[in-house]
Amino acid sequence: MSAVVIGAVVTTSQPPALAAPCGTGSFQTWLDDFKAEAAAKGISQAAIASGLNGVTLDQSVLARDHSQKVFTQTFEEFSGRMVPPRMTRGANMLKQYGSVLSRVEQTYGVPGEVVVAIWGLETDFGVNIGKFPTLRSLATLAYDCRRSDMFKAELMDALRIIERGDIAPADLRGAWAGEIGQTQFMPSSYIKYAVDFDNNGRRDLLRSPADVLASTANFLKSYGWQAGKGWEPGSANFKVLQEWNKSEVYAKTIGYFATQLAKAP
Repeated sequence: MSAVVIGAVVTTSQPPALAAPCGTGSFQTWLDDFKAEAAAKGISQAAIASGLNGVTLDQSVLARDHSQKVFTQTFEEFSGRMVPPRMTRGANMLKQYGSVLSRVEQTYGVPGEVVVAIWGLETDFGVNIGKFPTLRSLATLAYDCRRSDMFKAELMDALRIIERGDIAPADLRGAWAGEIGQTQFMPSSYIKYAVDFDNNGRRDLLRSPADVLASTANFLKSYGWQAGKGWEPGSANFKVLQEWNKSEVYAKTIGYFATQLAKAP
């Protein structure tokens, strides 16, 4: 390569002036750079301050991220562990939220059994949504260089959730990798697919079952869910379930759980 070409490569590969480079310098220096980048992208100083002031690095999140294991359970093992303990409550949820689920299906074309199956598998119907401070988890993962760009984008969207008034920063808690709410939306999915189905002015996936169920159905519809069609492996709707979770075992378990719920008395 000529010196001119090498110089051009070096020049064009430099990060933008406001970009916060991962893993270099102290976490606080990185966070300050990120705040400047967020402001440059139009996020208000109020949202940036309320969301990020005082945020620190969480070593336990890094430890979890670096020690993730490949999912190796078979469908029989996973579904056998996950579905039977949730059948009774799932059937009860179908009845308790019958009117909401009916409106959800009319609006998005997704049967209540499918939405309730996802709800149960993700968080035991909202019981176990996670206790990790979302902004701290996302900032930690964005600072780390393993998947920095992905988590920087998610952190930006978490600030947008705060800015539009859906959830207060102190209430943004969930799984260690930044998933939020009763069906575990990443912030980017929250921004794209969360809906205010109870019409209270906020898209609240932490506390509003109506918003949770409708938003989950909206996600599936947005990926091409075909109303009135089945969800067996090989079908178009099964491919949509794999947009929810890439694991074939997990998608099959959603479908199996939904089918069992449809048969429940």
